Amino acid sequence: MLELLNPRDIARISPELVLVATFIIGLVMDLVLGKRGGKAVAVFSILGLVVAVFVDLLAGFLGDIFGGMIVRDNFAVFLQLLIVLAAAMTLLISIWTSEVSDKPTAGHREYYLMVVAATIGMFFLVGSNNLLMLYLSMELLSLPSYLLVGWLKRSRKSTEAGIKYIVYGAGASCSMIYGISLLYGLSGSLYFDKIQIFVATIGSKPDLPAATFILAVLFTSAGFFFKVAAFPFFQWAPDVYEGAPTPITAFLAVGSKAAGMGAMLRFIFVCLAKRDPGNMDVFTALGSVDWPLFIAIISAVTMTVGNFMALIQTNAKRLLAYSSIAHAGYMLMGIPVLSLLGLQAVLFYLVVYLIMNLGAFLSIIVLENRGISPEIKNYRGLGARAPAIAVAFSIFLFSLVGIPPFAGFIGKVYLFAALIKANWYWLAVIGVLNSVVSLYYYAGIVRRMFLEKTIEEAQIEPVPFLRMILWLLAIPTILLGVYWAPVMKMAHIAAYSLGLPK
Repeated sequence: MLELLNPRDIARISPELVLVATFIIGLVMDLVLGKRGGKAVAVFSILGLVVAVFVDLLAGFLGDIFGGMIVRDNFAVFLQLLIVLAAAMTLLISIWTSEVSDKPTAGHREYYLMVVAATIGMFFLVGSNNLLMLYLSMELLSLPSYLLVGWLKRSRKSTEAGIKYIVYGAGASCSMIYGISLLYGLSGSLYFDKIQIFVATIGSKPDLPAATFILAVLFTSAGFFFKVAAFPFFQWAPDVYEGAPTPITAFLAVGSKAAGMGAMLRFIFVCLAKRDPGNMDVFTALGSVDWPLFIAIISAVTMTVGNFMALIQTNAKRLLAYSSIAHAGYMLMGIPVLSLLGLQAVLFYLVVYLIMNLGAFLSIIVLENRGISPEIKNYRGLGARAPAIAVAFSIFLFSLVGIPPFAGFIGKVYLFAALIKANWYWLAVIGVLNSVVSLYYYAGIVRRMFLEKTIEEAQIEPVPFLRMILWLLAIPTILLGVYWAPVMKMAHIAAYSLGLPK
């Protein structure tokens, strides 16, 4: 008989329990301290995230939890560290963001706790090894995110963004649960390894309903594509990114995307692929359909749509939203190659993307704090008015393009190397051409900052703390373009642990 609840499993999810305790104690602090406790709750939430990281690293357990519904492996731990970094940076930035902390209609204490709640969902999501657990984790991430997007009371854009996010999220959620029900009906199991056994037999047994299986995978994939803002479920991103509080926009762009990408990678490489016994660095696609080609086409369309739509944007937040869509397409390039090198490249790119995208959004926040709205035309002459901000912003933008010697260049090199090694030449060419297109709109912002004359001459002095955080992100963006071996080694260890035979 399956032992679903083992008392030892409670200790094995201690990082998640730390976050749950942080959330509950934070609620009590909110009730006790009232309006005076805004920053106290924020600091306590950050401390809770830090403690969760240490517990995560010191737990010392790798294996199945709760009868295999959750798996704790190096892949999950790697992504959890990224998620905590994104959440902690979001909370730190939020404390000093006038949009969140100063406006009386914005709310204070609950905001920070909602970020912690979303982080709990992300932790469970990247370790889910069961379709039901996967869906519940996705909802635990989504519900606080809906609230955070529409957080700014009396802001029409924020309210509209929250409603659109809920509507799109509900549609993707319904589609995903329908696909999960089909997979369960076909395979008779919700566990990834059992589904893998079923998928491996589809080609050899003509009586199995292969068409229904294809529909099941397509519907289930809708939830993943929604979370990473990939085609065709990307339409929500521009309006949501523009209307949400800017720190939450950054959180969705990096934290939510990392969790969604991690969950998708586990689903694909455990359910739909299998390691080659003769070469553990290579995966074999299972099933009777060429799904790697399908992912490759989605990748190409996603990056192309994202980049070409970004060309016509006049708002920096909307531009970065379409940029985020394009980068989802770049990350998807590492999946069809079905190799350890491709997986490793995706994980490394997630690290690089988190740093440079957080930095880009923080640059916008610093300027917003000084009354400069994120309309790109307002950035004229910033090189003279705020040289430190303009230089840091340029570093992040050029890294997003993939220009050496910045970290984004190394991330794309590994992705393209994986494609070329696996003979996906056409996808590599599309990726390179899209990178060239992205140079135009990223460089357009830099041109406005340094080559156009400003209307105002007054110097812009950022909040010292935010300027420090800005350069704490800019420095690794440069360093990882020169020396990336330690992070790449961590990505290799995480990638190797995914899909190992039990």
